[in-house]
Amino acid sequence: ACFVGQKLSPLHKVNDAMKQVSHGDFSVRVDETDGVGEVRDLVASYNHMVEELSGIEMFRTDFINNFSHEFKTPIVSIRGFARQLERDDLSEAERREYARIIAVEAERLAHMSANVLLLTKLENQQIVTDKTRYRLDEQLRNCILLLEKQWEDKNLELRLELDELTYEGNEEMMSHVWVNLLNNAIKFSPEGGVIEVGCMRVQSFIVAHVTDHGKGMDDVTRTRIFEKFYQGDNAHATEGNGLGLALVKRIVDLCGGKITVTSAPNEGACFSVYLPLNEA
Repeated sequence: ACFVGQKLSPLHKVNDAMKQVSHGDFSVRVDETDGVGEVRDLVASYNHMVEELSGIEMFRTDFINNFSHEFKTPIVSIRGFARQLERDDLSEAERREYARIIAVEAERLAHMSANVLLLTKLENQQIVTDKTRYRLDEQLRNCILLLEKQWEDKNLELRLELDELTYEGNEEMMSHVWVNLLNNAIKFSPEGGVIEVGCMRVQSFIVAHVTDHGKGMDDVTRTRIFEKFYQGDNAHATEGNGLGLALVKRIVDLCGGKITVTSAPNEGACFSVYLPLNEA
Protein backbone atom coordinates (compact mmCIF):
# COMPACT_ATOMS: atom_id res chain seq x y z
CA ALA A 1 0.00 0.00 0.00
CA CYS A 2 2.90 2.30 0.78
CA PHE A 3 4.38 1.63 -2.71
CA VAL A 4 1.04 2.33 -4.35
CA GLY A 5 0.79 5.56 -2.36
CA GLN A 6 4.26 6.60 -3.55
CA LYS A 7 3.26 5.93 -7.16
CA LEU A 8 0.04 7.92 -6.82
CA SER A 9 1.68 10.89 -5.09
CA PRO A 10 2.84 12.56 -8.38
CA LEU A 11 -0.67 12.06 -9.80
CA HIS A 12 -2.11 13.90 -6.82
CA LYS A 13 0.36 16.72 -7.49
CA VAL A 14 -0.65 16.84 -11.17
CA ASN A 15 -4.31 16.89 -10.16
CA ASP A 16 -3.73 19.78 -7.73
CA ALA A 17 -1.69 21.63 -10.37
CA MET A 18 -4.43 21.17 -12.98
CA LYS A 19 -6.90 22.83 -10.62
CA GLN A 20 -4.62 25.88 -10.45
CA VAL A 21 -4.24 25.88 -14.25
CA SER A 22 -8.02 25.87 -14.61
CA HIS A 23 -8.02 29.18 -12.72
CA GLY A 24 -5.49 30.73 -15.11
CA ASP A 25 -2.23 30.06 -13.24
CA PHE A 26 0.19 28.64 -15.83
CA SER A 27 3.27 28.88 -13.61
CA VAL A 28 2.68 25.60 -11.72
CA ARG A 29 5.18 22.84 -12.47
CA VAL A 30 5.45 19.29 -11.06
CA ASP A 31 8.81 17.72 -10.19
CA GLU A 32 9.42 15.05 -12.83
CA THR A 33 11.79 13.09 -10.59
CA ASP A 34 8.91 12.11 -8.29
CA GLY A 35 7.39 9.59 -10.68
CA VAL A 36 8.56 6.49 -12.54
CA GLY A 37 7.65 4.94 -15.89
CA GLU A 38 4.36 6.10 -17.38
CA VAL A 39 3.64 8.34 -14.38
CA ARG A 40 6.90 10.20 -15.02
CA ASP A 41 5.95 10.53 -18.71
CA LEU A 42 2.57 11.94 -17.67
CA VAL A 43 4.23 14.52 -15.40
CA ALA A 44 6.62 15.50 -18.21
CA SER A 45 3.68 15.89 -20.63
CA TYR A 46 1.85 18.03 -18.09
CA ASN A 47 4.87 20.32 -17.66
CA HIS A 48 5.25 20.62 -21.44
CA MET A 49 1.54 21.44 -21.83
CA VAL A 50 1.70 24.18 -19.18
CA GLU A 51 4.84 25.61 -20.79
CA GLU A 52 2.99 25.87 -24.12
CA LEU A 53 -0.11 27.37 -22.47
CA SER A 54 2.08 29.91 -20.70
CA GLY A 55 3.63 30.95 -24.02
CA ILE A 56 0.21 31.26 -25.67
CA GLU A 57 -1.10 33.34 -22.76
CA MET A 58 1.93 35.63 -22.90
CA PHE A 59 1.49 36.04 -26.68
CA ARG A 60 -2.25 36.75 -26.22
CA THR A 61 -1.53 39.38 -23.56
CA ASP A 62 1.13 41.05 -25.72
CA PHE A 63 -1.23 41.01 -28.70
CA ILE A 64 -4.05 42.67 -26.74
CA ASN A 65 -1.70 45.29 -25.26
CA ASN A 66 -0.18 46.12 -28.65
CA PHE A 67 -3.55 46.11 -30.39
CA SER A 68 -4.99 48.47 -27.76
CA HIS A 69 -2.00 50.80 -28.06
CA GLU A 70 -2.12 50.90 -31.87
CA PHE A 71 -5.85 51.64 -31.84
CA LYS A 72 -5.62 54.22 -29.05
CA THR A 73 -3.09 56.43 -30.83
CA PRO A 74 -5.22 57.42 -33.87
CA ILE A 75 -8.37 57.62 -31.73
CA VAL A 76 -6.72 60.14 -29.39
CA SER A 77 -5.51 62.10 -32.43
CA ILE A 78 -8.99 62.15 -34.01
CA ARG A 79 -10.57 63.28 -30.72
CA GLY A 80 -8.01 66.03 -30.23
CA PHE A 81 -8.30 67.52 -33.71
CA ALA A 82 -12.10 67.17 -33.71
CA ARG A 83 -12.16 69.33 -30.56
CA GLN A 84 -9.87 71.84 -32.25
CA LEU A 85 -12.39 72.13 -35.10
CA GLU A 86 -14.98 73.38 -32.59
CA ARG A 87 -12.97 76.56 -32.02
CA ASP A 88 -14.27 79.75 -33.62
CA ASP A 89 -10.85 81.37 -34.09
CA LEU A 90 -9.44 78.86 -36.59
CA SER A 91 -8.27 80.01 -39.98
CA GLU A 92 -9.60 78.22 -43.05
CA ALA A 93 -6.14 76.71 -43.65
CA GLU A 94 -6.03 75.31 -40.09
CA ARG A 95 -9.53 73.92 -40.41
CA ARG A 96 -8.64 72.09 -43.64
CA GLU A 97 -5.43 70.75 -42.14
CA TYR A 98 -7.18 69.41 -39.01
CA ALA A 99 -9.89 67.82 -41.17
CA ARG A 100 -7.18 66.22 -43.32
CA ILE A 101 -5.46 64.74 -40.25
CA ILE A 102 -8.76 63.32 -38.98
CA ALA A 103 -9.39 61.69 -42.37
CA VAL A 104 -5.88 60.20 -42.46
CA GLU A 105 -6.17 58.79 -38.92
CA ALA A 106 -9.64 57.39 -39.67
CA GLU A 107 -8.24 55.69 -42.77
CA ARG A 108 -5.42 54.27 -40.63
CA LEU A 109 -7.98 52.78 -38.22
CA ALA A 110 -10.00 51.29 -41.08
CA HIS A 111 -6.86 49.79 -42.62
CA MET A 112 -5.76 48.34 -39.29
CA SER A 113 -9.18 46.81 -38.65
CA ALA A 114 -9.22 45.21 -42.10
CA ASN A 115 -5.73 43.77 -41.57
CA VAL A 116 -6.62 42.35 -38.15
CA LEU A 117 -9.74 40.67 -39.56
CA LEU A 118 -7.82 39.27 -42.54
CA LEU A 119 -4.96 38.01 -40.37
CA THR A 120 -7.40 36.35 -37.96
CA LYS A 121 -9.12 34.65 -40.90
CA LEU A 122 -5.81 33.43 -42.35
CA GLU A 123 -4.58 32.13 -38.99
CA ASN A 124 -7.68 29.94 -38.80
CA GLN A 125 -7.25 28.76 -42.39
CA GLN A 126 -5.17 25.68 -43.13
CA ILE A 127 -5.37 25.37 -46.91
CA VAL A 128 -5.42 27.77 -49.85
CA THR A 129 -8.76 27.79 -51.66
CA ASP A 130 -9.98 29.37 -54.92
CA LYS A 131 -6.75 28.65 -56.76
CA THR A 132 -6.32 29.70 -60.37
CA ARG A 133 -3.41 29.68 -62.80
CA TYR A 134 -2.22 33.17 -63.63
CA ARG A 135 0.84 35.15 -64.69
CA LEU A 136 2.70 36.08 -61.53
CA ASP A 137 4.97 38.57 -63.32
CA GLU A 138 1.88 40.40 -64.58
CA GLN A 139 0.49 40.46 -61.04
CA LEU A 140 3.68 42.11 -59.81
CA ARG A 141 3.44 44.74 -62.57
CA ASN A 142 -0.20 45.45 -61.66
CA CYS A 143 0.69 45.88 -57.98
CA ILE A 144 3.47 48.29 -58.93
CA LEU A 145 1.01 50.32 -61.02
CA LEU A 146 -1.47 50.27 -58.14
CA LEU A 147 1.13 52.06 -55.99
CA GLU A 148 2.29 54.41 -58.74
CA LYS A 149 1.28 57.58 -56.90
CA GLN A 150 3.27 56.59 -53.80
CA TRP A 151 6.53 55.89 -55.61
CA GLU A 152 6.13 58.84 -57.96
CA ASP A 153 5.59 61.19 -55.00
CA LYS A 154 9.05 60.15 -53.72
CA ASN A 155 10.56 60.25 -57.22
CA LEU A 156 11.63 56.62 -56.94
CA GLU A 157 13.07 54.56 -59.78
CA LEU A 158 11.63 51.05 -60.21
CA ARG A 159 13.99 48.52 -61.75
CA LEU A 160 12.20 45.37 -62.89
CA GLU A 161 13.56 41.97 -63.84
CA LEU A 162 10.42 39.88 -64.24
CA ASP A 163 10.62 36.56 -66.03
CA GLU A 164 7.41 35.25 -67.57
CA LEU A 165 6.04 32.88 -64.93
CA THR A 166 2.73 31.07 -64.45
CA TYR A 167 1.73 30.29 -60.88
CA GLU A 168 -1.21 28.38 -59.42
CA GLY A 169 -2.56 30.02 -56.28
CA ASN A 170 -5.10 32.39 -54.80
CA GLU A 171 -4.52 35.58 -56.77
CA GLU A 172 -6.19 37.87 -54.23
CA MET A 173 -4.14 36.48 -51.33
CA MET A 174 -0.88 36.83 -53.23
CA SER A 175 -1.67 40.44 -54.13
CA HIS A 176 -1.56 41.22 -50.38
CA VAL A 177 2.00 39.85 -50.31
CA TRP A 178 3.30 42.05 -53.14
CA VAL A 179 1.43 45.22 -52.10
CA ASN A 180 2.73 44.98 -48.53
CA LEU A 181 6.32 44.32 -49.61
CA LEU A 182 6.21 47.14 -52.17
CA ASN A 183 4.63 49.53 -49.66
CA ASN A 184 7.42 48.79 -47.19
CA ALA A 185 10.10 49.36 -49.82
CA ILE A 186 8.52 52.69 -50.81
CA LYS A 187 8.12 53.79 -47.20
CA PHE A 188 11.75 53.20 -46.27
CA SER A 189 13.36 54.34 -49.53
CA PRO A 190 15.04 57.76 -49.59
CA GLU A 191 13.77 60.47 -51.91
CA GLY A 192 14.96 59.70 -55.44
CA GLY A 193 16.02 56.18 -54.48
CA VAL A 194 15.82 52.88 -56.33
CA ILE A 195 13.59 49.84 -55.73
CA GLU A 196 14.39 46.55 -57.45
CA VAL A 197 11.66 43.99 -58.10
CA GLY A 198 12.34 40.63 -59.68
CA CYS A 199 10.95 37.14 -60.15
CA MET A 200 12.46 34.04 -61.69
CA ARG A 201 12.27 30.28 -61.62
CA VAL A 202 14.88 28.45 -59.56
CA GLN A 203 14.46 24.67 -59.90
CA SER A 204 10.96 23.85 -58.54
CA PHE A 205 10.41 27.28 -56.99
CA ILE A 206 9.41 30.75 -58.05
CA VAL A 207 11.66 33.25 -56.31
CA ALA A 208 10.47 36.85 -56.12
CA HIS A 209 12.31 39.67 -54.41
CA VAL A 210 11.67 43.30 -53.47
CA THR A 211 14.79 45.30 -52.60
CA ASP A 212 15.11 48.85 -51.32
CA HIS A 213 18.20 50.90 -50.53
CA GLY A 214 16.82 52.75 -47.54
CA LYS A 215 17.24 52.72 -43.78
CA GLY A 216 17.65 48.98 -43.37
CA MET A 217 17.31 47.32 -39.97
CA ASP A 218 19.44 45.91 -37.18
CA ASP A 219 19.63 42.21 -36.27
CA VAL A 220 16.98 42.48 -33.52
CA THR A 221 14.46 44.09 -35.86
CA ARG A 222 15.29 41.66 -38.67
CA THR A 223 14.63 38.59 -36.49
CA ARG A 224 11.29 39.97 -35.21
CA ILE A 225 10.03 41.78 -38.30
CA PHE A 226 7.31 39.20 -39.07
CA GLU A 227 5.72 39.35 -35.60
CA LYS A 228 2.29 40.93 -35.25
CA PHE A 229 2.44 44.61 -34.24
CA TYR A 230 6.24 44.60 -34.06
CA GLN A 231 7.81 47.77 -35.39
CA GLY A 232 11.50 48.57 -35.35
CA ASP A 233 12.68 52.04 -34.34
CA ASN A 234 12.65 53.25 -37.94
CA ALA A 235 8.99 52.32 -38.31
CA HIS A 236 7.63 54.32 -35.40
CA ALA A 237 8.17 57.63 -37.13
CA THR A 238 6.23 56.61 -40.23
CA GLU A 239 2.79 55.29 -41.10
CA GLY A 240 2.19 51.63 -40.32
CA ASN A 241 0.77 49.27 -37.73
CA GLY A 242 3.09 46.26 -37.74
CA LEU A 243 0.58 43.90 -39.36
CA GLY A 244 1.61 43.93 -43.01
CA LEU A 245 4.60 41.60 -42.74
CA ALA A 246 2.77 39.26 -40.37
CA LEU A 247 0.10 38.96 -43.09
CA VAL A 248 2.76 38.35 -45.73
CA LYS A 249 4.40 35.56 -43.75
CA ARG A 250 1.10 33.82 -42.97
CA ILE A 251 0.07 33.84 -46.64
CA VAL A 252 3.45 32.54 -47.78
CA ASP A 253 3.34 29.81 -45.10
CA LEU A 254 -0.14 28.76 -46.26
CA CYS A 255 1.23 28.46 -49.81
CA GLY A 256 3.94 26.08 -48.58
CA GLY A 257 6.65 28.67 -49.27
CA LYS A 258 9.00 30.75 -47.19
CA ILE A 259 10.10 34.36 -46.91
CA THR A 260 13.53 35.65 -45.92
CA VAL A 261 15.00 39.09 -45.35
CA THR A 262 18.58 40.30 -45.59
CA SER A 263 19.33 43.74 -44.21
CA ALA A 264 21.71 45.90 -42.24
CA PRO A 265 21.40 49.46 -40.87
CA ASN A 266 21.63 52.06 -43.68
CA GLU A 267 22.06 49.32 -46.30
CA GLY A 268 18.45 48.73 -47.29
CA ALA A 269 16.52 45.48 -47.14
CA CYS A 270 15.81 42.62 -49.53
CA PHE A 271 12.71 40.47 -48.98
CA SER A 272 12.75 37.19 -50.91
CA VAL A 273 9.65 35.01 -51.35
CA TYR A 274 10.00 31.34 -52.35
CA LEU A 275 6.85 29.70 -53.74
CA PRO A 276 6.75 26.02 -54.72
CA LEU A 277 5.59 25.38 -58.27
CA ASN A 278 2.73 22.97 -58.78
CA GLU A 279 2.92 21.84 -62.39
CA ALA A 280 0.75 18.75 -62.16
